[in-house]
Amino acid sequence: MAADLRGGLPFPAGSFDAAVGIHVLQDLAYLDVVPVLRELHRVLRRGAVLRLGLPDLERALDAYRRSHAAYFHVPDADAASLGGKLVAQLVWYGSVRTPFTFDCVAEMLAKAGFTNVRRCAFGDTASGDPELASLDDRARESLFVEAERGP
Repeated sequence: MAADLRGGLPFPAGSFDAAVGIHVLQDLAYLDVVPVLRELHRVLRRGAVLRLGLPDLERALDAYRRSHAAYFHVPDADAASLGGKLVAQLVWYGSVRTPFTFDCVAEMLAKAGFTNVRRCAFGDTASGDPELASLDDRARESLFVEAERGP
């Protein structure tokens, strides 16, 4: 099924026990993120877990500060300078509209009604359901976050 999260999902409230979004939210405009999170909150059952994988702005900045050019997935033909690689990766050639840090996404999740926001490692989950973390990818540049649907 294809759906635009910004327009709502065609499911009744409380339909799902969990949801996973891997490298999705960064493609939304900043002001669309909280409404999309509210829609995900709506379709989850109380206590359900939302797992997100997001490009990690803090990790990219750390690589830049350490002059670690190999961290970036940007070929020298596109950007040879470290700053060019940082910017190209942050906006991923124009598709990324909202970069994330942990505190930023935690604040957005709280505004959408989620609780127990926690950072998770690649492949690890605090949810008790290992299948949620089985969808993880891009370990090197991703921030993984889980939150529970609040009341």
